[in-house]
Amino acid sequence: MPANMALLTELKHEASGTRKMIERVPTDHFSWKPHEKSMTLGRLATHIAELSSWVVNILQADEFDLAGSSFKPEGKENTEAILQVFDARLADAIAALEYATDDKMNALWTLRQGDHIIFQLPCKVALRNMAFNHLYHHRGQLSVYLRLLQVPLPGMYGPTADERP
Repeated sequence: MPANMALLTELKHEASGTRKMIERVPTDHFSWKPHEKSMTLGRLATHIAELSSWVVNILQADEFDLAGSSFKPEGKENTEAILQVFDARLADAIAALEYATDDKMNALWTLRQGDHIIFQLPCKVALRNMAFNHLYHHRGQLSVYLRLLQVPLPGMYGPTADERP
């Protein structure tokens, strides 16, 4: 199986669980955070929704310079707006992955901050690191936030304690 198809299959599979988690985010708790150094619930959920854009960033350019980035985090007013961002970024990521060749997937990709190279990895490894693993990490954080707010958690890889009879 070509690398793009393996990653595409995983992305689509994991997206349903991610969407279920975002759906549980209560709008009335967007400003809540578990610690002063933590992101707010609304910012964390929005960050998760935006993370699929890394698939496009990695596949459309040979490098990304954090110093020259004009990225501004989206501020969303409700859970439905965050889900719209998630769906749009996911659709873009799926489209980009569908056309990624093995040559592109094996080519080096660089993350830098100005002259400082943070890392240089094959594109398929950068996708795993910057898009997939990054998203899973924050989705796990979101599950803890929701648990602390007494929000029932959806199953990701089987039923949760909230779903058992």
